[in-house]
Amino acid sequence: MRVIREYERAVIFRLGRLLGAKGPGLIFLIPFVDKPRIIDLRLLSFDIPRQRIITKDNVTVDVDAVVYYRVVNPIDAVVKVQDYITASNFIAQTTLRDVIGQVELDELLTRRDELGKRIQGIVDEITEGWGIKVTQVALRDVVLPEEMLRAIAKQAEAEREKRSRIITAEGELLAAQKMAEAAEFYAKNPQAMRLRELQTWVEIARERNLIIITEGGVATGPLAYALAARKEEKK
Repeated sequence: MRVIREYERAVIFRLGRLLGAKGPGLIFLIPFVDKPRIIDLRLLSFDIPRQRIITKDNVTVDVDAVVYYRVVNPIDAVVKVQDYITASNFIAQTTLRDVIGQVELDELLTRRDELGKRIQGIVDEITEGWGIKVTQVALRDVVLPEEMLRAIAKQAEAEREKRSRIITAEGELLAAQKMAEAAEFYAKNPQAMRLRELQTWVEIARERNLIIITEGGVATGPLAYALAARKEEKK
């Protein structure tokens, strides 16, 4: 007697002949006659060792990934392949090298999810006959050479400088347009221009450095502000 867990299946061979998959629960085996092979049906994962790959634009990168899979047909996983874990790992390594070698570096850095799905589809199609379902392939890390890292940093710095200059130029253009509109408005309304001038005097007088030349002489500071105000009242 043997107990098989809920997430396991026992593939039974009797004198070398396949009887089928049994479980979960209590199963009965004939000693020295029945040979069970226990298969785990849970979601499993394995690491693809770091691969040194040359991209389409001749850049050498080191890429490693993780493959998530599960056994959906334990009989096929036992009968059709000697070691389904090792075989799946080798297929994933080969597919990773083939797919990454067909893309450029920029695509590799910006479209990891799409490349992972492409690798998943290829590996899943191959391992489907082994009773294995590949659920996800995730590109975990992409290591670039030091020279390429410096080149990318310079490119990013140049891009930021470009954006900064564009934003500054746009700001100057907008300011010039607003100043032209203000000048046109003041030309049509001299009273508004005069009020703006007085407001400027008041702002300068707060710093005690206002100097106004009048008919009677030179007035400074708060006195200048008072004279300017009286002059406006008389007008």
